[in-house]
Amino acid sequence: MTRYAVFLRGVNVGGVTIKSADLRATFEVLPVSGVRTLLASGNIVCSSDLTADELKFQSEQLLRQRFGYEAWVVVLDAATVGSIVEDCPFPADDPDTHTYLTLFSDPAVLTGMVEFGFSINEPVQPLGTIAAAWQTPKGGTLDSPLNAFTNRAAFKRATTTRNLRTLQKVLAALQG
Repeated sequence: MTRYAVFLRGVNVGGVTIKSADLRATFEVLPVSGVRTLLASGNIVCSSDLTADELKFQSEQLLRQRFGYEAWVVVLDAATVGSIVEDCPFPADDPDTHTYLTLFSDPAVLTGMVEFGFSINEPVQPLGTIAAAWQTPKGGTLDSPLNAFTNRAAFKRATTTRNLRTLQKVLAALQG
């Protein structure tokens, strides 16, 4: 069995509210075990014999049926989450900035975000083909051009963003 993190996009923001207990119960009907939700922001850890692509497809279908919204997820195995956390060049607890990791299910979208970041002189550090790290001043997340980039309709199906501290907690849950 493979340990996975499933990151839901747009949960508990923008009118899509899903309680952690309901999310956990919903995922328990999939061919997975050890389902655990984290931080009430659409983070799930579980184990499965499914591939990441199979788990992504089944998760999205189930969420759409159960909760009636256009569900998109990014599914990463534990080793990939570990690499992303380890390779992030920015600190988790800088007093002046927030460090974010945008996760991608489509490498072409990652390339677009990196190119956009460089075009506006915002540092975006790709982490392989699955994630990009970036920072914004504290209090400026919603105004960040990089945040706005990932909220474009064309990219919603392929991205979700978490702060580095959240990824560290997800990694700890995957290892625990």
